[in-house]
Parts: sequence; structure tokens; C-alpha cells
Amino acid sequence: MRKISLSVIMIALLIVTLFSSFILTGNPVPSEAVAFNTGDTAWLIVATALVLIMTPGLGFFYGGMVGKKNVISTMLQSFMAMIIVTVLWVVVGFSLSFGTTIGGFIGDPTTYSFFQGVGTHTAWSLAPTIPFMLFALFQAKFAVITPALITGAFAERVRFWAYMLFMVLFILFIYAPLCHMTWHPDGLFFKMGVLDFAGGTVVHMSAGWAALAGAIFLGKRKVQKVNPARITYVLLGTGLLWFGWFGFNAGSSLGANELAVQALGTTSVAAAAAGMAWVFMDKILGHKLSAMGACIGTVVGLVAITPAAGFVSIPHAIFIGLFSSIVSNFMVSKFPKGKIDDALDVFACHGVGGMVGMLLTGVFASKDVNAAVVDQGLIFGESTLFIHQLTALVLVSIFAFVGSYALFFIVNKITPLRVTEDKEELGLDISQHGEYL
Repeated sequence: MRKISLSVIMIALLIVTLFSSFILTGNPVPSEAVAFNTGDTAWLIVATALVLIMTPGLGFFYGGMVGKKNVISTMLQSFMAMIIVTVLWVVVGFSLSFGTTIGGFIGDPTTYSFFQGVGTHTAWSLAPTIPFMLFALFQAKFAVITPALITGAFAERVRFWAYMLFMVLFILFIYAPLCHMTWHPDGLFFKMGVLDFAGGTVVHMSAGWAALAGAIFLGKRKVQKVNPARITYVLLGTGLLWFGWFGFNAGSSLGANELAVQALGTTSVAAAAAGMAWVFMDKILGHKLSAMGACIGTVVGLVAITPAAGFVSIPHAIFIGLFSSIVSNFMVSKFPKGKIDDALDVFACHGVGGMVGMLLTGVFASKDVNAAVVDQGLIFGESTLFIHQLTALVLVSIFAFVGSYALFFIVNKITPLRVTEDKEELGLDISQHGEYL
């Protein structure tokens, strides 16, 4: 059955793309030339590449943490996200995320299917200085990394084909609606006034809650405590993530401007402060200063500053980094690992980090930093924004967790999600891919 399904998908894509000039004629790309800002365009091209390199960086980050017999499969899960989600984004994902709104919840799948009307001569309404296609490709990289983030929760026990099916359904039914509601001008959260500069809700909270749902649904590994295969991979992955995150956050200014510089600054100091706080906390709690701790703390800071990057000051970014690291460190230490096997602490780091960042955006967002801020944060004596952020946090949490759990249930009915015990014992590298280190 799988062979038939894959053959149908490839044949359909071949036919539609071969005869696209005749089949896809509903939304043609205008031919007139539009003058764009070359500086903005150049920066967004670079930022798009930076965000893309985060996904293989995540592969190294996760791959170094798992046992030696699961490194290749874990890293390949991230790499396949780049492959599958990119095609899915062009076919329908971008349209679902940024197409004409349907009730403020999701976009019309026909608006930009197969990138109809997405060319180099028009612009997105909120990014008028860069080509529309560049905006669409920049957004594609956010969609790519989100399901890859989830994989750390069910590492070392998931069947690869089942993971890929879940990834497709997650983009269609969880990621795309959240993206539309948060970043489309007619989206529900956007019109509420919710602030999410670069993906606290859309990327990190959705991935965190999906990770928790996956860890609960798949159950515990036979052996939960394993020695990390390559801590040097974790260090390399962290460096690539930090490097790419400048495109993630500073690129979300959608221009080479003062806001991009502000986001660059807040991202830098929040990551550093969080890494520092994590190793300090480890020492306070009686642990050794470890490379793993420094890396995990740094990534938590990057996660937490993401929704706030273009809205808060440098000192407040340091606070966000410190506070989020302390909270996530506490969550990791207190997480019920004996009952829920979130293998690489995705929920405690990405999910909790994203939620802390969303709430602290409602505390520290300032008009002095970004004139687009209508309601300032709690620290400036205003409560409206904080209430909006809290409301969005609750709604996104429920939607992402319940929706993801339902998708795991559906996928498991179609094809088993979990490998058999003997294949888990053998390792996913051999059992799923016939390869090994």
C-alpha cells in the first residue's frame, strides 16, 4: 500500500508540474517590474539561508544526544524535514498559511497553490520592500524546522515512515493554522493584538506541545538512560543553531533596518545569558559544569527571546534569557521522566521556553523599541497586551496538544508509530535505514 501511495504522489506531482502552464492558471504572476529595496532583498536572502542551516544544526544537536545506534536516524529526521516540508510548502502549505483567510483560522488552499501568484514582481502586504517569492521562501524555513524540533521527544523508538506521515499532517493541520492566525493580517491572534516576532507560538510552543503529546502516545523507551553518542555534535549543533537564529529573529524584521539590528542584539544577549544561567544553576544544584548544560541553556535562551526579539530592550532580553533558563532547568530536573519519556526534553526546553518568552513579551514589549507596539507590557503599567499573550498561550497550548495527540492517533491507525522491541534494541540506524556509524 505504501508503494502505491508514494507512486501516486510522485506521478501526480510530475503531471501537475509538467502541465502547470495549462492546469495552474487561476492566479497568474504579474509581469510588470516593481522596484524593491536591494538592501532588504539581499539581507532576506541571507536570512533565509541562515534559517535553513538551523535544521541540520538541530540534527547535530539532537544526534549527539542520543545513543550511538540511533545517531543517523535522528539526524535524518531533521534532514528529511528540509526535503518533505519544502515541497509541501510550495504545493499547499504557504497557501494555507498566508492565503485568503477563512474565518481568521486558516488560508484558502487554492490562493497560492504551487506558488501561483508568488513571484518576483509582487510583494506581501507586510513586506513591501522584498519580492513576494522571497518572503514565501523565508517562511518555508520556519515550517521546515518546526516538525524537526518535535523529533527529540520520541527519539530512538519511532518508525521513520510513520514520522514522515505525521510531519505532513502536522504542517497541514497544526502549523499552517497557527501561522495564519498569528502572522496573517486577518488572522485571529494578529487581530487580537498578540505579538510573536519570530515564532514563539507558531514554532516553539506548537513543537513543544506536540512533543509532549508524542512522548505520551509512544510511551517509554526500553532503556531511557543512554550515553550521548557525540557531545561534540551537540556543541557543533548549538553553534549552527545560534548562527542561524540571527536569520530567524533578525530576518523577521523583513528588512535591513534598525529593527533587524535590535533583534540581532536581543538574540545575542538572551542566548548568552541563558547559557550562563544554566551552568550557574547546575553548579548551585551540585552538578559539574557540562558542555551539554551550556548548549541546552543557550538554546533555551534563543527559544525564549524569539517571540520578543523585536519588541524588547537589551537589558530586558538579558532578563528573559536568565529567567527562561532557570525555569527550563527546573522543569528538566522535575519532569516526570519515569512516567513520560520526552527523550531530549523538548517540552521542558522548547515548549516551556516558548511559553515563558510569550508571557515576557507581554511584560516587556515597548513602543520605544518598536513603534508597531500598540499596547505596552506590564512593566510599563499596561495590562492589555499581557492578557492577550496569556489568552493566546492557553488557546495555542490546547490546540497544539490535543490536535497533535489526535494526529498521532490517526497516524498510528494508518501505520504503526513505534518500532518493535527487537528493532528498538537493534537501533534505528540499522533497523530503519540499514546504515550505522
